[in-house]
Amino acid sequence: MSYLQAIVIALVQGVTELFPISSLGHSVLVPAWIGGGWGTLVTQSSQQSSESSFYLAYIVALHCATALALLWYFRADWYRIVSGFIRSVRMSIRERKFDVSGSDERLAWMIVIATIPVGLTGIALEHTFRTLLAKPAAAAIFLFINGLVLLLGERLSRSARTRARESRIMANLEEQSELTRVQRRQSVEIRAARAADARISKLRYLDALYVGSLQIAALFAGISRSGVSMVGGLWRGLDHEDAARFGFLLATPVILAAGVLKLPSLAGSAGSHIHGQVIVGVIVAGIAAYFSVRFLMRWFHTRTLTPFAIYCLVVGAASFIRFA
Repeated sequence: MSYLQAIVIALVQGVTELFPISSLGHSVLVPAWIGGGWGTLVTQSSQQSSESSFYLAYIVALHCATALALLWYFRADWYRIVSGFIRSVRMSIRERKFDVSGSDERLAWMIVIATIPVGLTGIALEHTFRTLLAKPAAAAIFLFINGLVLLLGERLSRSARTRARESRIMANLEEQSELTRVQRRQSVEIRAARAADARISKLRYLDALYVGSLQIAALFAGISRSGVSMVGGLWRGLDHEDAARFGFLLATPVILAAGVLKLPSLAGSAGSHIHGQVIVGVIVAGIAAYFSVRFLMRWFHTRTLTPFAIYCLVVGAASFIRFA
């Protein structure tokens, strides 16, 4: 794999992992569209095991970079979530009573519960899904289906809340504050994040399990993890911004765990001769993922999934015609 291939694939991975357009689908379709030596990357990855395929080993490293970018962007949220989890465990041990009365504690356990189904399914069936369905024609079909799912999510959205009242409250807090402008902005962002996490934590555990289980669909190349998670959140009453936040929080441990479990393959034959490409790719993917999540959190503050749905429908249809 050349450095040019490594950089292009890293950019694609860093963006499409978080945009609701499927990173796995694009990791199959982009090389196939370019053709030549690029197409052989997909061919050999579907025929070899995770331990021997250098392309899969490279994608694993990029997954870790994406997960680290998510952890960094939501670092304040994860600090509260992990702290809440530890508090609830200590309370359970000390007082022999399971207490999740706080929003941080409740959100922590929601993420744990929601992660179990996709984690077990991924361990059991990841190889099967990859070898049977990670092919250009199949990825094109599922990318088209992903577009339909996103459109359905918009139709099923039951959220009608607006940000007007919250914005007025935050504006008043800024005016009354004696902090510097930078400190005021940071204070508002922190308050907004805590308010969002508090709203998400009001979901039922069954709702969290449902949204988390939808991530199983992302094992199909072409189905977006963030996309189906957002659709699930919208259906359970979250607005677009909160659904995106919840989807990114749910995706972080799944992406990180999948990467860490298979990272040792880079030390074997699969990682031979591509260590330099891996280092460059991890940096590129991490930066791309960080700016992608920043963009998307601002996008979903006022906008919807519809443009991404249209993209998936168009690209999926064109790719199916090309590779069928």
